[in-house]
Amino acid sequence: MRGNDKVDAPVFRRPSSLPDKRGYFGEFGGRYVSESLIEALYELETAFRLAWKDKSFHREMEEVYRDYVGRPTPLYCATALSDKVGGARIYLKREDLNHTGAHKINNTVGQALLARRMGKKRLIAETGAGQHGVATATVAARYGFECDVYMGSEDVRRQSLNVFRMNLLGTTVRPVDQGTRTLKDAISEALRDWSQSVMTTHYVLGTAFGPHPFPLMVRSFQSVIGREARKQILAKEGRLPDALVACVGGGSNAMGLFYPFLSDLDCALYGVEAGGRSLNPGEHAARFQTGKVGVLQGSRTYVLQDRDGQIEKTHSVSAGLDYSAVGPELAYYHDTGRIAFSSVGDEEAMEAFEMLCRSEGILPALESAHAIAWTIRLARQLGPSRVVVANLSGRGDKDVMEVARIKGVTFS
Repeated sequence: MRGNDKVDAPVFRRPSSLPDKRGYFGEFGGRYVSESLIEALYELETAFRLAWKDKSFHREMEEVYRDYVGRPTPLYCATALSDKVGGARIYLKREDLNHTGAHKINNTVGQALLARRMGKKRLIAETGAGQHGVATATVAARYGFECDVYMGSEDVRRQSLNVFRMNLLGTTVRPVDQGTRTLKDAISEALRDWSQSVMTTHYVLGTAFGPHPFPLMVRSFQSVIGREARKQILAKEGRLPDALVACVGGGSNAMGLFYPFLSDLDCALYGVEAGGRSLNPGEHAARFQTGKVGVLQGSRTYVLQDRDGQIEKTHSVSAGLDYSAVGPELAYYHDTGRIAFSSVGDEEAMEAFEMLCRSEGILPALESAHAIAWTIRLARQLGPSRVVVANLSGRGDKDVMEVARIKGVTFS
């Protein structure tokens, strides 16, 4: 084991119904946006709450999940990986088998159906690893929306395959050259666009972050992951798992898996951030280890910032974890102790990527490889009677060329 090696069982203080009416999870969340977006957020919250109570909305969404997305996704017992690692049995929630190759489609389907109910004609989105951009472009094509996706130019370089996929689907990818040229800057540009086009445009924010009601909405759409996993593990093992593990960028796949298990206090929950090259400023995206509470892009949460409040640069081998802040609901569960957080560095994530490839024939996304690495650490500490479920949030096709570049492999 390396880095932050200690694996402590979380201690949970049961929360009230969250978020509150102002969009706060304890002290985290809220709506820190320009006046031009306040009414749009109120409109969106009202539309979402009405849709969420509408049985016909759920019937259509469930039909699309089944017939278009390919849900339910399997819960796969990774026996070869478990045998290689030793210790606990490892199960993988196979979100990589969704249409488009990641969990992101769960959220974009829900938001596209919501946007159609609201009479919007255009979708915009931000993307880092490109999977949310592809998922947004996919539903835009499916439902006939015009679509623009903002993407940092550094991520455009790292994820050129996904850029081409978005173009094929009829979406315009708009590179962002400001700042760090990564996810944070793409979100800023998307918010700027939305503030000028709210009458016709819906912003499909891709993670459980941003101003209320986005963290609530995205968690709600993604919680299908945990609801399925709960039924599946009970069918396979006759009991709930001892632990669940998910990588954490903004927080959508983590909250999607964890939310249906929050009240099951015997299930330990572990979120895994990007440890990057080191925990020095600008070398990682481990918000809970070195961040401080602040406000960024519409939400009060843990943020990587210097003592003057300036946002620090981030780094991760995975574009989807390379972000300066984290979702407010995860911040709340960090402070209450319900979810324990650690980080995995680039090198260890790459090792886990290769181990899963060679033991199970599964190429994980580099984001998901961080969760696999922590699951390996945890499984080695637990006995063979224990069970761990890890969220395999996406497949690694998009990362193959970046892995090759890092390894110095060239193609003639």
